[in-house]
Amino acid sequence: MSKKDKNKEVEEPQIDDTATATAEQEQKEEKTAEEQLQDQLAAEKDKFMRLFAEFENYKKRTNKERIELFKTASEGVMLAMLPVLDDFERALMHIEEDKEAEELRKGVLLIYNKLLNTLEQKGLSKIEVNKGDAFNADDHEAVTQIPAPSDDLKGKIIDVVERGYKLGDKVIRFPKVVIGQA
Repeated sequence: MSKKDKNKEVEEPQIDDTATATAEQEQKEEKTAEEQLQDQLAAEKDKFMRLFAEFENYKKRTNKERIELFKTASEGVMLAMLPVLDDFERALMHIEEDKEAEELRKGVLLIYNKLLNTLEQKGLSKIEVNKGDAFNADDHEAVTQIPAPSDDLKGKIIDVVERGYKLGDKVIRFPKVVIGQA
């Protein structure tokens, strides 16, 4: 072998080493570029998932608000009708005292029951309060206090001045009560 052949053999591996080193460096650059793309993809995927979850929460919240709005949409009408119910109840109490107005009482009672049933079908319900129940400021509105007729009625409801009503689960008018002074 000549010197040229030996030099070629020696030089060729050096070129291969340089080419291999360059190829490895390009692979590393490609991997880093590929890794960067993977990182960007993961970040975009994360943003998308967060946005999607936020949108789903928005849809649930608006649906819940819409349902609540439909349940209480008639609140204004119901509040306007409550004094009419109160007047019917007062009229029935006074008519019961008058024995001559039996036919009138039946007619008023029929109209009252029809009105009450219609309002109950629309979601109105009475809040039951009885004399002798414990007074709770969260559930009742105290109109006045009077001396308790007996010791067991101190701090308890003595009289119900005005009934309370709920529309669905929402209280639209608290019962107005008279409580016994302690």
